[in-house]
Amino acid sequence: MGRSSWVSDDAMGHVLAALTPQNRLVMEVCISTGLRVGDVLALKTAALRPRQTIREQKTGKTRRVRWRKDLYERMLAGAGRLWVFEGRTDWKRHRTRQAVWKDLRRIARVFLPGGSIPRGAQVSPHSARKMYAVGLLHQTGDLRRVQKELNHDSEAVTLLYAMADQIGRKGGGKCGHIG
Repeated sequence: MGRSSWVSDDAMGHVLAALTPQNRLVMEVCISTGLRVGDVLALKTAALRPRQTIREQKTGKTRRVRWRKDLYERMLAGAGRLWVFEGRTDWKRHRTRQAVWKDLRRIARVFLPGGSIPRGAQVSPHSARKMYAVGLLHQTGDLRRVQKELNHDSEAVTLLYAMADQIGRKGGGKCGHIG
């Protein structure tokens, strides 16, 4: 899959507009919370609350999340019987990370020739986590808060995420190609 790139709000807006409705909502949740796509897809309908604790699959750490009202209402409205984001062919399974990734990559390729997304950019669901970090740092100016929100142990890793837009500008594009 390669490394994910930070993507500007404008470029991601084009991509989001072209995604399938369910995958767009998944990405919007990731962008607004900084959660990894796997954690968003693992949300169970019965447990969905306006404010809830999420246990990250990758790290096992917990994080308290408050959903934006519009996202929460849209998640509830489209929620499946068991999973908020049901699988395409089996309601007993949640949507896969690969399904979201494939849709995102398909759409991102459409915007490469026009320049909305620079060549070499690796747009992936993880790009949403980087967008969240950049946005939170711009909003608060507090790197420690960004580190806490992303549940990072390393300040250096947080810095790479939170400064992804700056790193991208030095690379000459709207996207930053970082790890």
